[in-house]
Amino acid sequence: MPSPPSSSLYSPGRLLPARPAPATAQAVGRWARLSCSLSMNGCAPGAGDRGAVCVREARALPAAPAAQDAVGQLRAAVDALGAGAPPAATSGIIRIEVPVRQRVDAVEWLHAQSALPRCFFSARAPLPDAPALAAAGNGNGSLSDQWKQPVSVAGVGSAVFFRGTEPFSLADWRAIKRFLSRDCPLIRAYGAIRFDATSDASVEWEDYGSFYFIVPQVEFNEFEESSVLATTIAWDDSLSWTWHNAVNDLQSLLQKISPCSVAVNKSSLHTTIMSLNHVPTKASWDLAVTKALQMIKGRQRELVKVVLARCSRYITDTCIDPVELLACLKVEGQNAYQFCIQPSDAPAFVGNSPEQLFHRKYLNISSEALAGTRARGKTTADDFQIGQDLLLSTKEDIEFTIVRDSIKKKLEMICDEVVVHPSKALRKLPRVQHLSAQLAARIRNEDDEFEILNTLHPSPAVCGLPTEDARQFIRDYEIFDRGMYAGPVGWFGGVESEFAVGIRSALLGKGHSTLVYAGAGIVQGTNPSFEWDELDLKASQFAKLLQYQEQHIRYQEAENTGTVIRLEK
Repeated sequence: MPSPPSSSLYSPGRLLPARPAPATAQAVGRWARLSCSLSMNGCAPGAGDRGAVCVREARALPAAPAAQDAVGQLRAAVDALGAGAPPAATSGIIRIEVPVRQRVDAVEWLHAQSALPRCFFSARAPLPDAPALAAAGNGNGSLSDQWKQPVSVAGVGSAVFFRGTEPFSLADWRAIKRFLSRDCPLIRAYGAIRFDATSDASVEWEDYGSFYFIVPQVEFNEFEESSVLATTIAWDDSLSWTWHNAVNDLQSLLQKISPCSVAVNKSSLHTTIMSLNHVPTKASWDLAVTKALQMIKGRQRELVKVVLARCSRYITDTCIDPVELLACLKVEGQNAYQFCIQPSDAPAFVGNSPEQLFHRKYLNISSEALAGTRARGKTTADDFQIGQDLLLSTKEDIEFTIVRDSIKKKLEMICDEVVVHPSKALRKLPRVQHLSAQLAARIRNEDDEFEILNTLHPSPAVCGLPTEDARQFIRDYEIFDRGMYAGPVGWFGGVESEFAVGIRSALLGKGHSTLVYAGAGIVQGTNPSFEWDELDLKASQFAKLLQYQEQHIRYQEAENTGTVIRLEK
């Protein structure tokens, strides 16, 4: 069998320092990255200080019997906007939506679209044991909670995007929020933030910057019993993106929107692994874990826990479609968040995360602690025994307690009250089970949302404790770029925001390479080999979708030099 191409895009070493996007196309790996200069970056310098855009509206058109009928209605509505007089306002954002009387799978709608950038976010089913605050209500009382929440949201194009190369800041958050409104709750900015924006970005992550968010131009909302097809137009003369720019760009995109959904295989990817390479290797992993344990046991440092990760590079005989992978992950995702973020001509960041970073609705905040991992049992009795072993494990209890108590302490710095219930329970997922605790709190002001995000990330579940000691250890001993892996992934809205922790995730591009990420917490009592096995367990939801052929696969324990490993013919 001939070798599949080995794309230089997917060497997971630290290849290039982060740098701003140039004004012209630039080669990245085997293909060109187009400039973002033809649309509006809402995070231009000083944008966050300008206050809300002048116009923020949501308009509803008559309901359509099917999704394909809704596309024509949106095209006609946007054409009418273009033919009429432009608004007097110098900035604004308008959402136009068409209700659809049938429920349509948002993944299948996205599968039919070819436009980039694109995004997808699927909400996690509510947990039955979530705690309630003593003080009920929305914290404001001026806006009734009458809109339905989407089950899943898929979007293409960007009415406005937000990207920067410096760490995500309060000014960046304000720049995003100026386009959002309490009166238009479904206008949202979807995206992700780097795990560590102070570290250099490798080539495969450079299109994401230190953060990347979009308000989609065309968006499909899947509800429990219906759907909505919507389009959003945004303009701001001060950012050199006029009403006419926005209308013309949206009209062009709407002509490319497929009116029909395309069914997608949700059981397998029909691809074969040709080569597999781990960074770090098992030997390098053991050395890093041993060093971490020495520091945890030593008296000269205060390190209590550090989370080390692995990047596994799969070469397959065919290119993996990110949306097809997303569909497969969604099958087992009732208790997890599914997400996909992909800038134009860039790799796609796809994941199935069980862990909530935070959810804000008005002044109410929810978060959770998740740590400790075991496989699911093959029988009910076996599964029960494994769960009990996890609950009673001293090592896992140490790791979990560190995470839970740290999150509680961080919330108490910002919130008036914090409730933890249950204090420790089992969270059972299709392949693994974890220790879990639910937390609820109330912020004093909705503007404290940025502080919640900035304080909770990174949690000890993905970094360690103390945070800065653990983050420095990761910089010193982890030999690949995490990028958005283990960073916040989710959305900001006018009334509500929700972020997952970007774990159980992978990076896919146009080549035959896929990077799969997994991490494990190192505390006193850790066994390096056991944690390596835990990495395999956490990555199994990706590996099980790929087919192995022993006569072709070459498992490579190469030196971790950050260079491309080419498959021999």
